[in-house]
Amino acid sequence: MKKLTYTRCGGYYIPDLKLSEQPEAPIGKYGRMRQRYLKEHRPGLYSSLILSEKLYPHLLEIDRAARERMDTMLPRMIEAAGITEELKARDPMRWVGLMNTLKAQAEEVILTELIYQ
Repeated sequence: MKKLTYTRCGGYYIPDLKLSEQPEAPIGKYGRMRQRYLKEHRPGLYSSLILSEKLYPHLLEIDRAARERMDTMLPRMIEAAGITEELKARDPMRWVGLMNTLKAQAEEVILTELIYQ
């Protein structure tokens, strides 16, 4: 165990604590959603992850997994729905509506399975 050192501040001694190095990658949309969910609905787990310095890696992993899931799920759903480039050229408004619907469906699955578990 490392020996603790203290700094005197007024009449108190405060321990010199330092956090370990964390990666500098930004947390994306899904990572921020997971953080907000943990903070509001699972405060015990949130505190535990913060104290063990595992929150940031956890959020990065959730964000990465959610983006990968979206990238694999959406093309399959588009193919299954029969949405083509021909439809895009012929009826762009219908194409946009169908694409938005499929994206919302895929995102709902991701939120249910990864973010809000």
